Amino acid sequence: MYREFYGLKELPFALTPDPRFIYFTPSHTEVMANLHYGIESGKGLIVVAGEVGTGKTTILRWMMQRLDRTVLVAYVFNPRLTVPEFYQHITTLFDVKEWETKSELLIALGKTLESRHSRGLRTVLIIDEAQGLTPYVLEEIRLLSNFESDTAKQLQIILTGQPELRDVLNNPDLRQLKQRVALRCEIKALPNVEETERYISSRLLVAGAERTDIFSPGAIDYIYRCSEGIPRQINNLCDNSLLTGFAAGEETIGRSIIEEVADTFDMLPRGDRGSQMNEEREAPARIFTAAGRAELWAAGTEASAHLQTEGASPLAMREESNKGTTPEVDEVGAAFRRSGLMGER
Repeated sequence: MYREFYGLKELPFALTPDPRFIYFTPSHTEVMANLHYGIESGKGLIVVAGEVGTGKTTILRWMMQRLDRTVLVAYVFNPRLTVPEFYQHITTLFDVKEWETKSELLIALGKTLESRHSRGLRTVLIIDEAQGLTPYVLEEIRLLSNFESDTAKQLQIILTGQPELRDVLNNPDLRQLKQRVALRCEIKALPNVEETERYISSRLLVAGAERTDIFSPGAIDYIYRCSEGIPRQINNLCDNSLLTGFAAGEETIGRSIIEEVADTFDMLPRGDRGSQMNEEREAPARIFTAAGRAELWAAGTEASAHLQTEGASPLAMREESNKGTTPEVDEVGAAFRRSGLMGER
């Protein structure tokens, strides 16, 4: 809808994990290096963790598209499987046939893995959203890691999941599986506004943008604050902001549009939510002009100096005030100083 208006050939901020739009942060590069090293070296079990929306699935798909055709990959994206369903799924993906019992399945799978390994070929099992696997399936995964030669694992297993995967692996009942993890790495959110700006520009360029300044600096700053650097959140904000900007005829997306979209999607920064809901108290209005505050400050200073000379104490001043006399100007000046309404001297 808004592509022609902003000079785009395709949608730059779709929520699908399109590998063409991958943006390599330092943590993405580290994860890819770990995956490459782990598969090439036959390391066995590799764990990749990352917060929701940081790009785990995207990086997996990017890697699978670039693996040599000699690498056989089974990709499991739905972890909600029973043990029989799990085995049926992976044997289908690995093209293992002619089995009826679990024993026959393991024998057939073992022959396939050994044959491929003897020819120098790699076999990889990738399980996404692994934090959702049951302990029973995880135990079967541990047993699958027993397929090995004297020097290397015949099956490389990659588990990716949310930070909760760490808690799953710390289950005492799964300590044997945890000890078999050869490599661990983490995909992190974008660390700052500058990285967020580069991320947005990168996606715009891939989408064929004629210019990369569609979002103002203030808008990008607020996008980072709302999204906390999580790419999926950035995509959601940018996509809906472009739609809103198109409807309003705005060629440049400013901060006000980002605020409107963030409010709609409940993505306002924590510090801004109260003000949007009128929960924060407004700062008290000044009741004196700047000149009046300066004059009162000077009067208060002179009165204070006079009292110090005369030896009067603040307690004596309050007693005089309670008797019905007019309080000294210093008390008013002190009150202003306490309330922060005096301004700078």
